[in-house]
Amino acid sequence: MKRKYALIIGLTAVFALCACMLAGCGEETTTEEEATEQAATGTTDGEGFTLTVGFDAEYPPYGFMDDDGNYVGFDLDLAAKVAERNGWGLELLPIDWDTKDAQLESGTINCIWNGFTYEGREDDYSWSEPYMINAQVIVVPADSDITDNEGLAGKTVMTQADSAALELLQEDEKDLADTFAGGEVKTKGDYNSIFMELEQGSIDAVACDLSIALYQQSAKPDAYTIIEPYLSSEHYAVGFAKGNDDLANTVTESLKALDEEGTVETLCNEYSDYGLSYSNWILK
Repeated sequence: MKRKYALIIGLTAVFALCACMLAGCGEETTTEEEATEQAATGTTDGEGFTLTVGFDAEYPPYGFMDDDGNYVGFDLDLAAKVAERNGWGLELLPIDWDTKDAQLESGTINCIWNGFTYEGREDDYSWSEPYMINAQVIVVPADSDITDNEGLAGKTVMTQADSAALELLQEDEKDLADTFAGGEVKTKGDYNSIFMELEQGSIDAVACDLSIALYQQSAKPDAYTIIEPYLSSEHYAVGFAKGNDDLANTVTESLKALDEEGTVETLCNEYSDYGLSYSNWILK
C-alpha cells in the first residue's frame, strides 16, 4: 500500500534552468514571471506539464508521512494515478495549511488536493467535481461525560487553523462556539498535535473532519467517541486557482475514468484500515 513519491526539483530552479538552456540555443526565453503564471493557470498543452499538489503532510489518511519518512495517502495516490493517466509529471509539495492560498496564487502549487472541503469555498477556487462525502464532527475521549453539543458548554474545544471546522464554528455554528471556554474554539497547526492534547487531557474536545475522526478511531478504537448529530455534512473536491477550469475539468474526467475501471475502489480498500470507505465515493 505504501508508496514512495520522489519530490521533484522546485519550480524556481526549473524555470531558471529552462531559461538558461533556451538562451544558449538562441531561442525565445520564458521569464520566471511568465513560467509562474503558466504554472498557476495549469496549462496542460504539450509535453512537460507537472501537476504540483499542495497538501498537509499531517492529514491522514489523505496525505501524511509514514513511519519510513515517505509521503503517502489516499489523495496523493489519486493524484499520482491522474498524473500517470494524462502523461503529466507529479510534484507532491507539503505545505503549511494556512499558506495554501498564497502558494496557489503564486504558482508554487497548481492545486490543493488533500481532504479539501468544497462547501463554504465554492466561489474561491476553480473546482473539480466533489468526489467524497465528508462531515464536520466533534470528538471527545471515550470516557468523557460529554454526550452532545450542549455538553460542550464551558469546555475547551480545539481545531486546526484555517480548517473547514474552524470556518463552520466561526460562522454557521458560531452560537455553539460562543458556549465554549473563552467563547471560542482554540486552534493549532496540525491534528496530530491536537489529538495528543485531547489524549493528555489538556483539552476537552476536537472539532474536525469525519475522515480525521474515523482515522483516529481506527488507530485507537477505544480512545475516542464521535458526538452525534454531526455539525455539518459536506464533500471533498480538488481546488485550483480561480479561472483554471480546464485543468479542473481534466482532473474530474480522469477521476471518473479511474472509478469506472475500479482503481478508486482498490485505493479505498487499501486505506480501509484508516477508516476510509468506498461507500463515501460519489463521483460517477
